[in-house]
Amino acid sequence: MQSLLEFFAENKKDDIFTIGKYIESYVTENWQIILEKHHDKLLRAFERAGDMAYGAYLNFLFRPLHIQLKQINLYPEPRFPGDFSISREWGNQNETDQQRWMWSIIKSTKGNLLGTIVTITFHDHNEFRIPQKPGIIALSQTDKDAVVEALSWRSVDFQKAREFQV
Repeated sequence: MQSLLEFFAENKKDDIFTIGKYIESYVTENWQIILEKHHDKLLRAFERAGDMAYGAYLNFLFRPLHIQLKQINLYPEPRFPGDFSISREWGNQNETDQQRWMWSIIKSTKGNLLGTIVTITFHDHNEFRIPQKPGIIALSQTDKDAVVEALSWRSVDFQKAREFQV
């Protein structure tokens, strides 16, 4: 797969929507490979710590993207996939078909805000299972309330879901 820098050059843009397209392509190409490569570790992690195994999976998946963003003086805040404490989750009653939406603001090392990358993680609370590739949404909004409003327009389920509470 080409690098983010090459992708920018080819697309003649370096905005949040181009970053989102690249991340979506990267996830499409790698989500299953990472899942298979680390499957045994992730199963053991799920047996020991439950849903924290999904966080471990996402760390494996996004690590190369953090490196590429750093090479072009960009970084996500917080790190991908986002801040669990402001995320929203919903799914079926058996908790076998859940989705959690989290987000990160993309910043330049000079402090400029480019936009927000939302990660949608599909998962199961009863066993370690990721039934489909994580979704990616790019937004121009960077303020939390504006991000919530934009996502609420995209998804009634998101709008109805409560923000994570400890």
